Amino acid sequence: MCQLLGMNCNTPTDVTFSFSGFAQRGGRTDHHADGWGIAFFEGRGLRHFVDHQPACDSPVAELIRRYPIKSRNVVAHIRKATQGDIALENCHPFVRELWGRYWVFAHNGNLEHFHPRLHAAFRPVGDTDSERAFCWLMQELAKSHAGVPDVAELTLTLRELVPQVARHGNFNFLLSNGQALWSHCSSNLFYVERRHPFAHAQLADEDLSVDFARNTTPKDKVAVVVTAPLTTNEPWTAFAPGELQVFVDGERLRA
Repeated sequence: MCQLLGMNCNTPTDVTFSFSGFAQRGGRTDHHADGWGIAFFEGRGLRHFVDHQPACDSPVAELIRRYPIKSRNVVAHIRKATQGDIALENCHPFVRELWGRYWVFAHNGNLEHFHPRLHAAFRPVGDTDSERAFCWLMQELAKSHAGVPDVAELTLTLRELVPQVARHGNFNFLLSNGQALWSHCSSNLFYVERRHPFAHAQLADEDLSVDFARNTTPKDKVAVVVTAPLTTNEPWTAFAPGELQVFVDGERLRA
């Protein structure tokens, strides 16, 4: 099973602390050694890095740890291959354009016998079930709305579409268009919301801690979504199986 990391904030924030522990799961503290990737939204732009090397040894991952890129929406993934070769084109997160915005998707799980009919606008480059699922979601979103819908409308449409994919297997995923972070759980997914008063946090995968109060303001809000909790002393909340949540401006939107 792969590892997911998503961050959604109300102000540009660097993900260095969380990514430092997360990257250790790519071959050091866990066996996910088949590639990794990360995408940072900056306004309507996107910084996208992928590598087929294990994250714990990747020079590109080391660059991310040392160069704190600030973003309001981040999606990262560490791969344990189930379908598709260990190759750059099969590394998550995947990126597509829809309605003049970048969309980023990362998946943890295995979808069996999922071969949807895809039209010309959205086709996979690699050979993973994950990229096929992403292309199908983008295709169906485009068919469902004539123009750019708001976050609430998109969430309603996703609640209708996601079960059609999830019936084929484990479908934990993160999806973002730079405005929100959608997170779906089939089996394992957790989130934490950080806000004032910020506290001290200790990574679970590395001997590293941080006092968030030193680098934040009372107005800051940060939500982090992961496959397994990254820290040992924060109140992580488990998703329920089948649950789709959306995070905007650093907090979970209540239904």
